[in-house]
Amino acid sequence: MKLFKKNILFLFFFGCFAFTAIAQQKQNINWISFEQLDDSLAVKPKKVFISFYTNWCAYCKKMNKVAFKNPEVIALLNSEYYAVKMDAESKKNITFERAEYINEEVGKNRQPIHQIPLLLASRKNKTFSLPATVILNKTFKITKRHFEYLSTKKMLKFLKN
Repeated sequence: MKLFKKNILFLFFFGCFAFTAIAQQKQNINWISFEQLDDSLAVKPKKVFISFYTNWCAYCKKMNKVAFKNPEVIALLNSEYYAVKMDAESKKNITFERAEYINEEVGKNRQPIHQIPLLLASRKNKTFSLPATVILNKTFKITKRHFEYLSTKKMLKFLKN
């Protein structure tokens, strides 16, 4: 019986230690702001991944919990892209490439959209919708845009192709 208790105790402590080690190895996406992006692109040109979201967007939240937690997505974004996440309803003035961008819709609309997502993620003859995901090449030209929930599988395809 004593041996059984010792084995159980050993397994419990070993399990706790292993869980802690795995949790510490878990990586996150290195999200940066547009201001940080400006500096980063000046130092080292790289593709840019932009995720526009709002606090009320259910699919944006789902992407945060699913696709953006996937180790392969995280590794790909961190190695090949500058990853930017922006609240599309931000009221903050943002300076990028010596220009200032604002949210002109504040006080005019119930869900005011900032100039940056309107510039990068608008579609002709369609209202702005979320989630909106944009990829820019090294020279900051739009190469891809997506306007719906991306599962992990679709996110990987979007990032690789």
